[in-house]
Amino acid sequence: MTNSAGHNFDRSVLREYDVRGVVGDTLHAADANALGKAFGTMVRRSGGKRVALGRDGRLSSPELASALADGILSTGCDVVLIGRGPTPMLYFTVYDQKTDAGIMVTGSHNPSNYNGFKMVNAGKSVFGDAIQELGKIAAAGDFETGQGTATHLDIEDRFVARLVEELDCDVPDPMTIVWDCGNGAAGDVVRKLTAKLPGKHHLLFDEIDGLFPNHHPDPTVEANLVDLKAAVAKHNADWGVAFDGDGDRIGVIDGKGNVLWGDQLLQIFAADVLQRQPGAAIIADVKASQTLFDEVTRLGGNAIMWKTGHSLIKTKMIEAKAPSAGEMSGHIFFAERYYGYDDATYAAVRLYRILVQSGISLAQWREAMPVAVNTPETRIDCPDDRKFALIEEVRARLDDAGAEVSGIDGVRVSTDDGWWLLRASNTQPAIVARCEAGDDAGLARLKVQVTDQLVKSGLSSDDFFALGGGH
Repeated sequence: MTNSAGHNFDRSVLREYDVRGVVGDTLHAADANALGKAFGTMVRRSGGKRVALGRDGRLSSPELASALADGILSTGCDVVLIGRGPTPMLYFTVYDQKTDAGIMVTGSHNPSNYNGFKMVNAGKSVFGDAIQELGKIAAAGDFETGQGTATHLDIEDRFVARLVEELDCDVPDPMTIVWDCGNGAAGDVVRKLTAKLPGKHHLLFDEIDGLFPNHHPDPTVEANLVDLKAAVAKHNADWGVAFDGDGDRIGVIDGKGNVLWGDQLLQIFAADVLQRQPGAAIIADVKASQTLFDEVTRLGGNAIMWKTGHSLIKTKMIEAKAPSAGEMSGHIFFAERYYGYDDATYAAVRLYRILVQSGISLAQWREAMPVAVNTPETRIDCPDDRKFALIEEVRARLDDAGAEVSGIDGVRVSTDDGWWLLRASNTQPAIVARCEAGDDAGLARLKVQVTDQLVKSGLSSDDFFALGGGH
């Protein structure tokens, strides 16, 4: 152990469930190196030594990954370098190679000038207090020292083979599927995966390009699914799938061009899982539709509402022994038949299996779902140093008014019309809003309540309504 010169991160980059910032502004190679030293120190002190390291396709990722590796090696940890690919491939490496920890250089779905790091250690996500602890270790210069060894591992084919295994059934009527990689890190994996799956597969933007020249890789924004919808129609495809920048979030279109959002996909996955594990817990975040929680209960499952955030959901899955979970943002998690982490490529293959075995088209699945009128996940610009305080102001006003509020994550308010949600994003300078009601008139009333709260805290009255929409 040494007490060398400390390193202070920009206060905005140490977030709830990862480390993320703007390259050249709040995030630099020196930050990656210091994070490597702090993370390697954390791994050593928890009894570990081997760390898997991967990176996405952003232009800044090679430099950050190199600086990160140097930092980890300086603590005496060995580093397994898997190169470029999606975040789930890094998670897979941790399980498959039995490394003690893993760290991924990725900006996820953020704009191209962002980058960051997702971490696992000793079988658990590194988030919350653990991320703050990394900051303290770095600030104090309280690093372990040694000289680790770096090895290169090409694990992509092994990862693809594991994905293909999920389609462990006869496919008498192979489907036509469109895959929109959005120039994100999943492109190479999807190209190899679709070559091994039955059916006809049409790939969009599978060339990895950190500038994302065709559209932004965030499948929760319907505008980013325009190309996918057009291709599904052009090829008369059964369905289409889209990925975010690092391949851990999924977006899906049915054969009629309708979006299935994260909570709708989880209904399909829950129905499948609960056939084999009756009574099991199914977890969804606070943004999910009430129809999902009601449907899980109807199917005999234990519906659990929990905080938004991939690390938070994975931790809750372990606690509740849940075989599956999901978020509105398209993170879908499977502990049954898989490893418990969020993997959009795996979710796509698993969906294929369900559709084949059920004999029900994706459009039919969607049409059979309970109907509610709701807005999509709506992001309203709000500075990082303001967003959490704003939510607390809203909470105080609601408490004074005697409203029925769930405080699991932000404020989820139940009324006679339905419910509405305001929470601070942990990944962007934004407030996230959502409303759901039984009819359009009720939804309009809920929107008025949300807008009223935003205006009282100083945001424009246009911020919420401008984004509109729903599913």
